Amino acid sequence: MPETDSTSEEPSLRPERLWTSLRRILRLGWPYRVRLVGAVVLTVVGAAVALVVPLGLRELVDAVFQQENRALLDWLTVALIVLFLARSAAAFGGKYLLGWTGERVVADLRKKVYQHLHRQSLRFFTDHRTGDLTSRLTNDVGSVRSAVKDALPNFLTQSLSLVGSVALMVVLNWRLSLIIFLIVPAVTGFAIYFGRKIRALARDIQDRLADTTAVAEEALASIRVVKAFARSDYEVDRYNEAVEDLFGTARYRVVVTALFESTVGLLFFAALVAIFWYGGIEVLAGRLTEGDLVAFVFYAFNIARSVSSMSQLYSTFNSAAGATERLFDLLDTEPHLRDAADAIDLPPIDGRVRLDDVTFAYDEGRPVLKDISLDVAAGETVALVGPSGAGKSTLMSLIPRFYAPQEGRVRVDGHDLSDVSRQSLRAQIASVSQEVHLFNATIGENIRYGRLDASDEAVAEAARAANAHDFIVDLPEGYDSEVGERGVKLSGGQRQRVAIARALLRDARLLLLDEATSSLDSASEALVQEALERLMEGRTTFIIAHRLSTVQTADRLFVLDDGRVVQRGTHAELMQAGGLYRRLASYQFREPSGVDEGMLD
Repeated sequence: MPETDSTSEEPSLRPERLWTSLRRILRLGWPYRVRLVGAVVLTVVGAAVALVVPLGLRELVDAVFQQENRALLDWLTVALIVLFLARSAAAFGGKYLLGWTGERVVADLRKKVYQHLHRQSLRFFTDHRTGDLTSRLTNDVGSVRSAVKDALPNFLTQSLSLVGSVALMVVLNWRLSLIIFLIVPAVTGFAIYFGRKIRALARDIQDRLADTTAVAEEALASIRVVKAFARSDYEVDRYNEAVEDLFGTARYRVVVTALFESTVGLLFFAALVAIFWYGGIEVLAGRLTEGDLVAFVFYAFNIARSVSSMSQLYSTFNSAAGATERLFDLLDTEPHLRDAADAIDLPPIDGRVRLDDVTFAYDEGRPVLKDISLDVAAGETVALVGPSGAGKSTLMSLIPRFYAPQEGRVRVDGHDLSDVSRQSLRAQIASVSQEVHLFNATIGENIRYGRLDASDEAVAEAARAANAHDFIVDLPEGYDSEVGERGVKLSGGQRQRVAIARALLRDARLLLLDEATSSLDSASEALVQEALERLMEGRTTFIIAHRLSTVQTADRLFVLDDGRVVQRGTHAELMQAGGLYRRLASYQFREPSGVDEGMLD
């Protein structure tokens, strides 16, 4: 992944881009505007009450202590208690409403990002690492959550305190107020300069965090291979290197953030010293009372505390801005493939599939399929065979419209797939592949994934037809047995039969089998093959298999080579005709132990 230059501002990190992202976050809060208004009102009340306290202290010094007025002291004490109680109640209500709204906005954002991921085509997922996408859903959203839920309420409180304190300072003594005003331009300049650096570093950190997540996820997902090749130390070193790279960038951000915050603190400390000095002169000259100076100093401390807090919050917001931009970059990514505006739902099909002069390329100028034409009748079983890289899996991917051809048409029952919704098309297709994916759930739940409203009896019936029922009931928990992540608690043959049961339960008219019996032992293959034969009955079936013995009974075979259909016919017809199919068959049937099965994918 390209590295971010942490010392310069990227085009994507320009201020206008930042504010655009923040406005989009705020728009997510619009449905909860009533709570937001209530939160703002309560926060204003709490801030206003807090601003009255120094005025009470002024009266305490000027009227109570100098005049020795005990009654006024009692009254001021009660008033201050009431003010503190009112401030606490308002602060609680404001922070609760803002916190609730923040959590709701982040939850909506998380759902929006996940939903958008599911709208993307397969091409998107081949271009992005799973770890990076997971990082955006977790780390990036977490950064936004910190800003929206925690920093934003505090920022609102401190902003009101800052504005109110400045206004009351001007009323008390405008000359002393000039000291504060002199440092504002300097603080603003520092905020802009350091803010850009922090924002760029924050995005760089999120990118490196995504890299770290991807390294760990990839290794843990492939833990069997890692252990088999004794590469645990290698993977630990890879992860450590990614973590140290992340730490180096994070350490630099800590330095920049600390420098910014300490510089702001130093400026305000200098301002407070100047206020003490000049305020003391004013008191000695009789132009300012002791109470006025006490109140003024309290307001100055309020301003210093608010600015110091806001400088830290500014760093938080800039860190969140990098994550926000990454999230909206993702949300702004348009799917490579989408339904037409006037797409119709595909009606129930018989299963006829036709390809007319189809050409397809993943990358422009490098076609994988070239002028493919074929017509498969409803209920027919056809096999796609050929060397590795011939285009078999790509051709099969066009049928559920995972990809769309650049030229030609793919039709099901006469309907051009570009005219129908993908959801209605895929709802009538079932598939079983070599790499079976089972969810980390029970066996029953994995089978029911084929039809979510299926009854327990229907699930069991599908399992029986798939030769899976017997081994399932032998498990301690039966259909409630957990299969583990990716089905690791089951054998390869068991996983395959659960996948077949899932496809049987779907009861679709179109069936896609991509090397569904490869990598199985003889006993498992026999059970799986028997289950597949039941599954294929009455359905239009496309089969990819590198063992030609498993496709000899297909109604027709299509032989692909370099993206073209070079032969078609039954097994007997193709063997008699000679050519590529006969050569491939001879490799297997005459030298089954020595043939490179990779030739047949």
